[in-house]
Amino acid sequence: MDQQLVDTIFTASTWVVPVLLAITLHEAAHGFVAHRFGDDTAWRLGRVSFNPLKHIDPFGTVLLPALLLFLHSPFLFGYAKPVPVRFAALRNPRRDMVWVAAAGPATNLALATIAALLVHGVALLPAGTHEWVLQNLRNAIVINVVLAVFNMIPLPPLDGGRVAVGLLPDVFARPLARLEGYGMLIIIGLIFLLPMVGTQLGINMNVLGWLLGGPVDAVIDAILRISGNT
Repeated sequence: MDQQLVDTIFTASTWVVPVLLAITLHEAAHGFVAHRFGDDTAWRLGRVSFNPLKHIDPFGTVLLPALLLFLHSPFLFGYAKPVPVRFAALRNPRRDMVWVAAAGPATNLALATIAALLVHGVALLPAGTHEWVLQNLRNAIVINVVLAVFNMIPLPPLDGGRVAVGLLPDVFARPLARLEGYGMLIIIGLIFLLPMVGTQLGINMNVLGWLLGGPVDAVIDAILRISGNT
């Protein structure tokens, strides 16, 4: 078998579990916290679940990350089917919306920290599994931190946008909330269109990379220090 194909399959295999866990638990956390604060919509629909099949979006969870991986993108990005939340059903909609939105990124940071701690146990595994397990854990740290930081961009419908809407005064919160219908189009433009335009012009227009690079590196460094991996 061609060595490049073998390497590609190995690389892909070390991303599957980390990506599925990161996205699944992120969405389940939203539903769980919403249920705790009075909205049982996700709970009744079976979306507060560790079953990834409940959360997988064919494009966002499978095709998009695979495309970015095979294109050797400098970052990996994906998303799941959003957990339905009726904010009006929350006991205190504006305050509780912040907790529901923040639950996803907080879960990703917890998963990244757990993965970093598990690195210390790799030496206890059979020798032939070391590299594969270690790469899974490294990828789990990266994908969870990227998801946490990315989702905290203050643009609805991302979690950071909803946190901002819940915390900002009405004069700023209302116009920001009105962007929700266009938020994903803006994000897709930042991920794909601007870099493509920049390539044609010979200019680095990877705005998302500029926004995420520093914070992602800082958070990963902090997690590695806390977990004793530096």
